[in-house]
Amino acid sequence: MSDAPAPTPAPIIVTALLGAADAARFDALRRQHFPPERNQLAAHLTMFHHLPPSLAVELKSQLTAETRGVAAPRARVAGLVSLGEGVAYRIESDELVAIRARLADHFTGLLTPQDQAGWRPHVTVQNKVRPDVARALLRMLEADFSPRPVAITGLASWWYRGGPWEPLSRHMFA
Repeated sequence: MSDAPAPTPAPIIVTALLGAADAARFDALRRQHFPPERNQLAAHLTMFHHLPPSLAVELKSQLTAETRGVAAPRARVAGLVSLGEGVAYRIESDELVAIRARLADHFTGLLTPQDQAGWRPHVTVQNKVRPDVARALLRMLEADFSPRPVAITGLASWWYRGGPWEPLSRHMFA
């Protein structure tokens, strides 16, 4: 029997998992352009920012239902987005938007205002920099940008305890 205290409940984050090659490409950009002291996470595509910890079991069931035996959603990197103090790649996927909408509908009344608002799928590669630095990176990345497919391999949930996220569950598409 352990004397360690049980972990305190923490909000849950839900992400779409990127394919290995796409994740590596976005991670390389994050390492190059994200302030190192703020770059605590791998590249990610957040679907929900803050679900109540009491939903952990039900959320796992819902994520399993959305992925088990289901083909991976088609998605593409469609453009770049200015975050003011950073830059992100805009992701388009009608199928992923539909999955998120079903999950949001299932958890109606339990979502924060941020998660109730419209979802704009993106992968951040720079944040918390001076606006002129962000504008320069945006111009540089736009210079040779062309839309391309991006692999979405699954959905994941994470505990958020203030630092790097702690894995809760992974649910892979067929």
